[in-house]
Amino acid sequence: MDSITCIFREKKLKLTPQRIAVYKYLKSTHEHPSAEVIYKALQPSYPTMSLATVYKALKTLVEVKLVQEINLGEGNFRYDGNVVPHPHVQCMNCGIVGDVEGINYENLNTQIEERTQFEILSNQIYFYGLCPNCKNK
Repeated sequence: MDSITCIFREKKLKLTPQRIAVYKYLKSTHEHPSAEVIYKALQPSYPTMSLATVYKALKTLVEVKLVQEINLGEGNFRYDGNVVPHPHVQCMNCGIVGDVEGINYENLNTQIEERTQFEILSNQIYFYGLCPNCKNK
């Protein structure tokens, strides 16, 4: 909580209860929920919070780099409370998204820079396949 308070103070942004709730929710899960899933999960505790407020909170949290936005294509955005660079894997059948841990690709940006002469600022790596549940069906 100290980091979110410091970052919002530094950026001169208002730290609202709704922004805190969205941030805490994302930090408490290893899932990669959509804004709609976050909204439904927070509804019992924040009955007056609108879906638009959740979207605005997510936009702000992404802008200050406290949350990672994952673009799975076709306007299907998910959110991740883990902002350390890491690849993601998505099931092409059920849509579940997971983290890929233990894969070191730190030198990838340097290799791409050397081959393209671009200055690489960031990257996102996605893998697509079938999760164990869907594979066994």
